Amino acid sequence: MEFIVSLCFICFVLFSVNTSASVIFANVNSIPLLNGTNFKDWKENVSIVLGCMDLDLALRTDKPAALTAESTADQKRDFERWDRSNRMCLMIMKRGIPESFRGSMSDEVTAKEFLEQIEKRFIKNDKAEISTTLLNLISIKYKGQENIREYIMEMSHLASKLKALKLELSDDLLVHLILISLPAQFSQFKISYNCQKEK
Repeated sequence: MEFIVSLCFICFVLFSVNTSASVIFANVNSIPLLNGTNFKDWKENVSIVLGCMDLDLALRTDKPAALTAESTADQKRDFERWDRSNRMCLMIMKRGIPESFRGSMSDEVTAKEFLEQIEKRFIKNDKAEISTTLLNLISIKYKGQENIREYIMEMSHLASKLKALKLELSDDLLVHLILISLPAQFSQFKISYNCQKEK
């Protein structure tokens, strides 16, 4: 009987380790490779993954004071937690950046400093992002395959991105852009809208 209990416990432990490892691997794989045009998305993904895995302590807090012979048990525990978080953050972030940039980063930085260095290199120019988002907004066309509501929400999302970049479009302009982008099958809808009296 003891043998069966021991065997069950070992199987449970192995299953837990494999499941835990596969969850970690899946989380880390969800972070896209940083390519210079996706810094905001990359940083958001890194923050979400590290936060969900409870590894973001080193990004949220400064490095604790170095341990000394007089350090208390709490100080040692806090330092070890922060150090583990820092090492894991660095490994996960380095995995998500091009290999050519890994070598150019100092090895003696904290995860927070490493993220700041990456941000300085890859932060996107707002003017370029405005141009890209505006181009997407004016060139998007409804193809009839997706839900019309989702299509309108996508256009509204693009307008919201522009607003966050300090280029605000009026609601009327957005409505007209949406109407212009709709195919001929919506002509009756367009006529009805255009015939409405101004409020």
